[in-house]
Amino acid sequence: MTGAVTIERLRDAATAAMQRAHAPYSTFRVGAALETREGAIYSGCNVENASAPAGICAERGAVAAAVAGGSHHFARIVIVTEAASPTPPCGICRQVLGEFSPELEIISCTVAGVESRWPLAVLLPHPFTAASLGRA
Repeated sequence: MTGAVTIERLRDAATAAMQRAHAPYSTFRVGAALETREGAIYSGCNVENASAPAGICAERGAVAAAVAGGSHHFARIVIVTEAASPTPPCGICRQVLGEFSPELEIISCTVAGVESRWPLAVLLPHPFTAASLGRA
């Protein structure tokens, strides 16, 4: 049901989440807004920790919020950063997004308005899936 929510609304939600990020170590704030196939929006921001592996990325935060809200099927995600160029999700986030929606559209924006788009399959062409575990 992509299109039920405007890109501007998703970008606004991702930007608001980015502004709430906890990134005292990297100072690289990230916000994400995930649109479900039903048109709901769930957002997340990166939350760093002094013990680096304990942090969470914005994209996985949005997925966790969506799953907690009862949604498991996503149409697209908008990511916003203060970087000069649009930033794609990290490898772990790609894998997590692929668990739920291998056909996901990823839109990455900078606060300056630069935008890039990718289908998840381009960023993660060979995901580890249930079939990899013999459970397809």
